[in-house]
Amino acid sequence: MSTDVVIGMAGSGGDGIVSAGEAMMTAAALEGYSALLTKSFGPQIRGGESSCRVRLSTRPVLSSGGTLDIAVALNWGDFLKFGSELSVDGRTSVVYDAATGVAASELPLHGVSPREAIAVPIARMAKDNAGTEKAKNSVVLGLLAGWLGMRQEAFLAGIRKRFAKKSAEVLKGNQDAFASGVLYAAEHPLREPRTMASAPEAQRGGKLVVDGNDMCAAAALFAGCEFFAGYPITPSSEIMQFFSREVWKYGGSMLQAEDEIAGIGAVVGASFAGKKAMTATSGPGMSLKTEMLGLATIAELPLVCVNVQRGGPSTGMPTKSEQSDLLQACFSAHGDALRPVLAPTSVADTFAVTVEAFSIAEAYQTPVVLLSDQEIAQRKETVDPIDTSAFEILERRRPTAAELAEYERFKLTESGVSPISHPGMKGGNYLASGIEHNEDGAPTASGEVHARMNEKRLRKLEPLKRRRDLFLIEGDPSAPLALVAWGSLAGSAREALRLAREEGMKVKLLVPKLLYPVAEEVYAEFFQGVEGGLVVEQSHQGQLYRVLRMFVNVPHGVTPLARSGSVPILPAAIVDELRRLLRALQGRRVAEVEPAG
Repeated sequence: MSTDVVIGMAGSGGDGIVSAGEAMMTAAALEGYSALLTKSFGPQIRGGESSCRVRLSTRPVLSSGGTLDIAVALNWGDFLKFGSELSVDGRTSVVYDAATGVAASELPLHGVSPREAIAVPIARMAKDNAGTEKAKNSVVLGLLAGWLGMRQEAFLAGIRKRFAKKSAEVLKGNQDAFASGVLYAAEHPLREPRTMASAPEAQRGGKLVVDGNDMCAAAALFAGCEFFAGYPITPSSEIMQFFSREVWKYGGSMLQAEDEIAGIGAVVGASFAGKKAMTATSGPGMSLKTEMLGLATIAELPLVCVNVQRGGPSTGMPTKSEQSDLLQACFSAHGDALRPVLAPTSVADTFAVTVEAFSIAEAYQTPVVLLSDQEIAQRKETVDPIDTSAFEILERRRPTAAELAEYERFKLTESGVSPISHPGMKGGNYLASGIEHNEDGAPTASGEVHARMNEKRLRKLEPLKRRRDLFLIEGDPSAPLALVAWGSLAGSAREALRLAREEGMKVKLLVPKLLYPVAEEVYAEFFQGVEGGLVVEQSHQGQLYRVLRMFVNVPHGVTPLARSGSVPILPAAIVDELRRLLRALQGRRVAEVEPAG
């Protein structure tokens, strides 16, 4: 029996590959499995190739997994375009459409001999049972349901959900196509059975299936966000789409602006008016929003700016995940500007981190950058229902009646946080602008006042750096090997930690959800006794590694494990690097104890 299976599928636009993956996620949720779906597309605006990976497990899933257990190729040209995203080796069962005309002994998988290759007449089965080759994905679902030994009704629920708005004839055709796949799987069993072990009974039927963008938008509404403005950009657009459907139900409003600058300008205005407000974008849009973020910083206006990272620079790779906007998030501002940067580590974690972003923005009266990435934003996970009673919603500090009698908007308080009014509040009028100001808000060219205001704006964020709850630390506290990972790669690092510990390696892991300002004390404590380690991230420069070295005494043996986007860093690759570091440490110890020649 299998407890963990990774399935990868690829085809042309219109083949319904991603829809098949989403139907599998519905089945997984109903059956109580932990599951994760990642989607990948070609760079075309319309059409082109698409793929997905689905990982099913009886225990919590932290990453999209490694090499495929089952690979499904509706055509080889599209499958091969995804390269390392759909990696195949000698343990993989390869299933492909017989209509491709490729012999099982001549698969175009150079240098790889899979465990088995099965040519299935997928297109013909779809045509015979549904009257159209568009039902190929339903045939594939039937094959997978049969080979995995999962309950057919769970898969049919996913099919019914997909075709809920179609005719009864279309639904029946796809159900028949599914049944033909199940029958074929029964008559042609895999060489190595992949039957899934049952998930714990308590988990069945109680899970949600959601992606990171929808989770982010839902969390923003829960946190009290009343206004969203932005401009559509891949891969963040679903956040705007969610707000366009839902925000009206909660008394809020949403604006699709004419461009990225107008979008964040409207958000700054809404915050000045006293509303919790948010915008969402990706790297190119973030570049355009930078000046307005500086305005929000000097005017001390709270807002949340979500950046769903993709491959860059410029237009880059809009459909591929990357973690290369960290330097931009931290430093793309002129003057002595400091703004918090947070990053979720999974779809489920996106809810809590988004709520935290609003709390920090309101408490410290600052713009907050929330760095998601394409994988987290657009992948789907099975998630346990969220206990919203566990969250505290924070509001901005309003002036008291006494403070309004002689209101000083930018008063130099002990905490650095000043009472903030809004238009219509009697006695609360003040000037909010991008020019330096005194405590009343009046413009000033005084160097002395400018220095005091800079100190105020930076000092107020000092308590944030001491928030231990914004860091996840696992493993042996005295371990000589260390891992640091953030964003979507946190899951790969957590799995690598588990695998390394199973091998007897002493390793510890730090996952920061607060990336900036850098919490020097947290890292200093974590790196105590560390002789070697890795900062794991999906950026060519190793951007977090560089930021940490600006503020922290990173041990000499800690090096970056960094790659450009679209090339996943798998748990096995991290473990390989840890083995190399361990051998180097052991070699150094031998050299220390051996007598000199």
